[in-house]
Amino acid sequence: MKHILSYMRRAIEDYDMIQDGDKIAVALSGGKDSITLLKALKSLQYFYPKKFELIAISVNPGFEFFDSNFLKQSCEEIGIPFIEEKYDISKIVFEDRQEKNPCSLCANLRRGILNTAAKREHCTKIALGHNLDDVLETFLMNLFFAGSISTFSPVSYMDRSGVTLIRPLIYVPEKETKRYIRKSGTKIMPKVCPMDGNSTREYIKQLIVSLSIKNPHVKANIMGAIKRNKIDGWKDTTQRQK
Repeated sequence: MKHILSYMRRAIEDYDMIQDGDKIAVALSGGKDSITLLKALKSLQYFYPKKFELIAISVNPGFEFFDSNFLKQSCEEIGIPFIEEKYDISKIVFEDRQEKNPCSLCANLRRGILNTAAKREHCTKIALGHNLDDVLETFLMNLFFAGSISTFSPVSYMDRSGVTLIRPLIYVPEKETKRYIRKSGTKIMPKVCPMDGNSTREYIKQLIVSLSIKNPHVKANIMGAIKRNKIDGWKDTTQRQK
């Protein structure tokens, strides 16, 4: 957890993600990143100078493998209130709409449900579990398939709900969350999405892997370009004041 906290605290301070008195809702899917985020923020509470409150909100999309009891127990074990929002996203996406590329619609529906729940619970922030690899993959997905130079930002204010999205794990490489889960013996949901391993994101992930074989600096180069060009609120933090 030390490595995770180091990456996370740096991101929080670089982008001023947490203020005194914040009530933060962790978007809990049950995967490795959201579980890691939940436990890391709980650990941060003990020593961070700015005091904040934590709850977990999980959107139950109606997938047959979704395990509500596991999520509830995971929160109870570390003393975080758990809220479940049930919504039949599975039926809408795969039966009613029969989406060929369902990920975008599913994400939009989840985001709307999550924002509504966070506002109802008087949260000021929603913490999402996107890691460093997610940032790079999203950048390339938008470039190749949408023709836009963008990715998600470290901090995003949502005008309609008045809630701010934060991404405390944006400096954490995916391999670090995998290592933490493995070494700590932390349990996660084996599957959180029926499209796992069969999506555009997975294609881009494998593309980056193949490019990294030829050039080990590919990931650092992409992130450097994002920061130097201040894409979507990113900033170059390599020249820190001492």
